[in-house]
Amino acid sequence: MECISVFDMLKIGVGPSSSHTLGPWRAAERWIAELEEQHVFDDVQSIKAYLYGSLCLTGKGHATDIAVVMGLLGTDPETVDIDSITGRIDRIKEENKLNFGGKREISFNFQNDILFKKEFLPFHANGIQFEAELSNGKKISETYYSIGGGFVVKEERIHAKENKETFKTFPHPVKTGDELLQHCTAQNKSISTIVMENELSLRTETEINEGIARIWNTMLDCMYVGCHTEGKLPGGLNVKRRAYEIHQKLKGDVSYSNPHEWLESIRDTEVKFRQIIKWVSCFALSVNEVNASLGRVVTAPTNGSAGVIPAVLMYYMVIENHDANFDDVKQFLLVASEVGSIFKKGATISAAMGGCQAEIGVSSAMAAAGLTELMGGTPEQVLIAAEIAMEHHLGLTCDPIGGLVQVPCIERNAMGAIKAINAAELALDTDPKDCKVPLDKVVNTMWETAKDMSSKYKETSEGGLAVGVFLSDC
Repeated sequence: MECISVFDMLKIGVGPSSSHTLGPWRAAERWIAELEEQHVFDDVQSIKAYLYGSLCLTGKGHATDIAVVMGLLGTDPETVDIDSITGRIDRIKEENKLNFGGKREISFNFQNDILFKKEFLPFHANGIQFEAELSNGKKISETYYSIGGGFVVKEERIHAKENKETFKTFPHPVKTGDELLQHCTAQNKSISTIVMENELSLRTETEINEGIARIWNTMLDCMYVGCHTEGKLPGGLNVKRRAYEIHQKLKGDVSYSNPHEWLESIRDTEVKFRQIIKWVSCFALSVNEVNASLGRVVTAPTNGSAGVIPAVLMYYMVIENHDANFDDVKQFLLVASEVGSIFKKGATISAAMGGCQAEIGVSSAMAAAGLTELMGGTPEQVLIAAEIAMEHHLGLTCDPIGGLVQVPCIERNAMGAIKAINAAELALDTDPKDCKVPLDKVVNTMWETAKDMSSKYKETSEGGLAVGVFLSDC
């Protein structure tokens, strides 16, 4: 079993999809690095990219072609200037040239050198193959798979042995919920403490704190941008941004100049039940509206479900605990990431493999777990919360209209966040002795449900709302 860090589960990247945008972007970067390792990068004369299966069927709506090209340019999704993307792509389309790896210019036709292939490769629904023609006329190729959450692998998983060895170095290696509870019980420690001790085997405390701070600040900035941006989302559906108007009605007459002052101002707002629901929904919608417009978000555990965890964490900070600080953020994210990794190891976090239950369901479980520990829940109650949240997302399909991460995806983040809060409250009032469904059972059930689910409901836009609602209706 591979080593999965908090920084694997929570990655900073560009929307709208972790598996269809961030993954292909990272795959292109990885291919370039491997060409350099093989000392053939300077011999490349032309390149092509083949997008297979789900990457083909919803690739246009997920900006997969744009992501591939941005990766081939050698840009980093964590740091690239978001506003520069459109200009870079337009220039390539006009000049039919690409600055390969940011180092050398080669010919490249945006329309002809990215090929969409409807057939599915056997290893995974999200296959991408890069092909290069060298100066001696020889063609070489490499195939990668975007398996969800920005994770990219080859079929032979050449790094699997290394990851397993790293996993063994963890003081508390965890594959399942039961194993996690065993560590907590044996050490008499919280889940967040167990996870932190594992992280310390990989990097220093300073590095961990700095990394988590970057993740939280990106989440906070994303919510801020989404709540202060109006208009319609790109892509052709003409979906109106809703977070802006909801936020305008909620915030009242207050002044602030940055995201941190904004957070403090929300703490002074009215906290009746309806307002709380609206605030949580607003936070979730804001993130996924940014995601849908190729903005910068944090995979949590995916881009399509990126709004759930920030919304629930923000709820805790502005509604439940006005004294909450970075320590609370860190505790929440450590717990959430561990629960996400259990689902990844035991099932999937890829909608192309498991439907939306693998994205919104997992993110809701992660958020419920993090919130439960912050609210004083025991390790057993934390996992009960995760189980409750997932149990009520089982069977959820991925059926994006037009292949865009907009309808029904954006609203589902708001629903997933509300369910996470509800799951946490139910878990806090549950005696673990009365629990009927262990977390590991719901993980297994989710995976079995995913395997039974028709492929047309797995991020192909060939079933459900994607065919029940026509673009002309929009």
